[in-house]
Amino acid sequence: MTAIQPTPGVVRYRAIWVSDVHLGTQRAQANALLDFFRATESDTLYLVGDIVDNWALGKSWYWDQSHNDVIQKILRKARKGTRVVYIPGNHDEHFRDFVGSMFGRLVVRRDDIHIGVDGKRYLVMHGDEFDGVVKYAKWLAYVGDSAYEVAMHANMAVNRMRRWFGLPYWSLSAYLKFRVKRAVEFLSNFENAMVREARRRGTDGVICGHVHTPEMREIDDVIYFNDGDWVESCSALVEHRDGRFELLRWQEISPTITSTKAAVAEPAA
Repeated sequence: MTAIQPTPGVVRYRAIWVSDVHLGTQRAQANALLDFFRATESDTLYLVGDIVDNWALGKSWYWDQSHNDVIQKILRKARKGTRVVYIPGNHDEHFRDFVGSMFGRLVVRRDDIHIGVDGKRYLVMHGDEFDGVVKYAKWLAYVGDSAYEVAMHANMAVNRMRRWFGLPYWSLSAYLKFRVKRAVEFLSNFENAMVREARRRGTDGVICGHVHTPEMREIDDVIYFNDGDWVESCSALVEHRDGRFELLRWQEISPTITSTKAAVAEPAA
């Protein structure tokens, strides 16, 4: 096994979880994620689904150089000794055909069990299996994805105007998630379903993505972690060397995130 050499100025964690990057779309915050990957290292990197958006690529091709850079950075981390666990989601479900395969130190899994410093066991999975729309009415999920695209384009227009007035980035979809009753009910049902699955599998907690909503809380004695996304939240879940878990919101840490969002929000010429 190759020993990972410490890099000056880089923060090292025991484990990092990222999901819902949606490479292959203009809304993907690839530069911000690349910035995050350059600033961090970990023994294990979990890619918790929807890293590449095959749904979007199937409708129209978009692949920026920064998207290549993210993939190359992940592979470089694996070559240097990081254990990379890739758990495909619904938007990159085609990669589920490779479950069980190993590519050097990168392994593809349907789900995984992470054991914390204190011995607690966490079920790691994307979570789309517990989204009733994705599971039972996939056509409706495609419709919802198209509606989300429309909302994101509207969000871009709003934020161009906000930047004109010197105002910070504002997420329309995040606002709707916490204001629309049905969205709140969906998130609650999703979280409860994930907790039930963790209990059924005999784990102490669950770590997932899918709903683009970063969260850390305990539900009926089961720990629920959601690492968020790299479209709006630009968030990651990390486990410190001492076993502490923390949600990092990169837009609150990195001075480059504002310019990154501004660049991504502008439509291609």
